[in-house]
Amino acid sequence: MMIFGMTFNQDEMTFQFYVITESFIDIPSVLITIGGSLCGVIGCNKLPDTINSFKAFALTFKQPQADAAEAIRNIISMSNIARKEGLLALEEAANNVEDDFLKKGIMLVVDGTDPELVRGILETDLTCIETRHKTVIAFYEKWGALGPAWGMIGTLIGLINMLRDLSDFASIGPNMSTALITTFYGSVLANWICAPVASKLKSKNGEEMMVKEIEIEGLLSIQAGENPRVIEEKLKS
Repeated sequence: MMIFGMTFNQDEMTFQFYVITESFIDIPSVLITIGGSLCGVIGCNKLPDTINSFKAFALTFKQPQADAAEAIRNIISMSNIARKEGLLALEEAANNVEDDFLKKGIMLVVDGTDPELVRGILETDLTCIETRHKTVIAFYEKWGALGPAWGMIGTLIGLINMLRDLSDFASIGPNMSTALITTFYGSVLANWICAPVASKLKSKNGEEMMVKEIEIEGLLSIQAGENPRVIEEKLKS
């Protein structure tokens, strides 16, 4: 029974498009594949990491906040302020900065912290941020790996039930179809949801890490008293 369909005829060519059919819906298979793989991936992670991973799913639909061009403009603006008014003037400029990472770096520079210590502190923060991001990415990669595995488990369960009674030949085809549905669900979960989400989060992580590295180099250049034009060319490179 078709739930929704569309047929298009043109130049003796027929294009049929079916969104979903009743044969692709099987609740027990959904519970085995989605439920089993989800329980498995939750068991591999701490509860706070699991909650953060589900929250991170929404990030795949949002525009990235990290913008290298904007970060360079902010650094050059602060460089001009520091060149004209001194490093202490950056403290007031820091009040208008929303990026906590950049704001922390500015305050370290204003406080006269040794450049190597500034780099060490900011790079440690950078490592912690990246580790947190990788934990979320690994969650979806693991879920994507468990999806097909649980789909195969569901298929095996269906085949076992089918082989218990082979006397009814008319039921073999439908039972086989039901048994294979779980493998289909597992492949969809892995390739349509988990893999794209993990890939998107990796891309966003790379962009954010690059922006924060730009901010570190920019702040250290400001602290060293370099010319704003030189800083701009360095960061653009």
